[in-house]
Amino acid sequence: MTRQHSLLGRYVKTLDAYDLGPGPVGVHRGLPSTTVSLTLPLDDPVEIEWAARSAPRTRHRAAVAGLHLDAAELRQRGCTRGVYVTLSPLGTAALLGLPASALAGHVADLADVAPALADLPERLAGCRTWPQRRALVEHALLTGLARHGERDNAPELRAMLAALARTSRVHEAAELVGCSRRHLSGRLRTELGVTPKEYQRLVRFEAARSRLAALGTTQAGLADVAAAAGFADQAHLTREWRAMAGCAPTRWLRTEGPAAGGGPAHCRSLGEETAPGTAGSVPRCSRRGGAPTA
Repeated sequence: MTRQHSLLGRYVKTLDAYDLGPGPVGVHRGLPSTTVSLTLPLDDPVEIEWAARSAPRTRHRAAVAGLHLDAAELRQRGCTRGVYVTLSPLGTAALLGLPASALAGHVADLADVAPALADLPERLAGCRTWPQRRALVEHALLTGLARHGERDNAPELRAMLAALARTSRVHEAAELVGCSRRHLSGRLRTELGVTPKEYQRLVRFEAARSRLAALGTTQAGLADVAAAAGFADQAHLTREWRAMAGCAPTRWLRTEGPAAGGGPAHCRSLGEETAPGTAGSVPRCSRRGGAPTA
């Protein structure tokens, strides 16, 4: 690993190419995640609509999505290719210059969030290869890191997030960190814009999604996935999946998972594609077809 990659490693979770598929409109279901996402289309803007909200569809030249606990639908017309980046909550402050809480529950234009990166989509469109695009995004994020850097209280927040991921009880996480539950809750709301319980819901959902995608499990295997991801039982997993993804887990597997024929599905958040991009090969996030429905 180069020094450049190691500097970004603790903040950038994924940096991949994506392709929403052939045809006039590419569609992808954006699922909740513990990360903040950047969707950088190469040409045509991306349209985002929250599946269970009455808010109108929004259009973005490049989109930044905060932590969200419900599903969205991402559409891209014309050229459906781009670059997708996910950041840890601490990475949002270190690379973009604002806390993840400023983006919680909604999507904003990259130009409004980080004006210094406003021209990044146009610069990406001018690149001819995936390695060039990856290098350009890495350089832009490293410039942001040099400009903003990690906050002094980042180690405490990092310890809190790790503790919440290790236990299902908030007071136990507070004990692991050595602080009060009230202090932990206040820090999370200030920095991430979610409560400790909501963050733990995101952790469980993310773990279940990864296992479902890797195993391509059927109904018979959901109980094992639920237990491994920290759910009380299969019924608990199904309820949470319907609430957070807008559909049952088995339906998600049929439409966007391995059973859909598009290979392993690792769509963790708004706009994320299914596998790391490589030079000469761009993975698709979803199959060609109609919009995913709840």
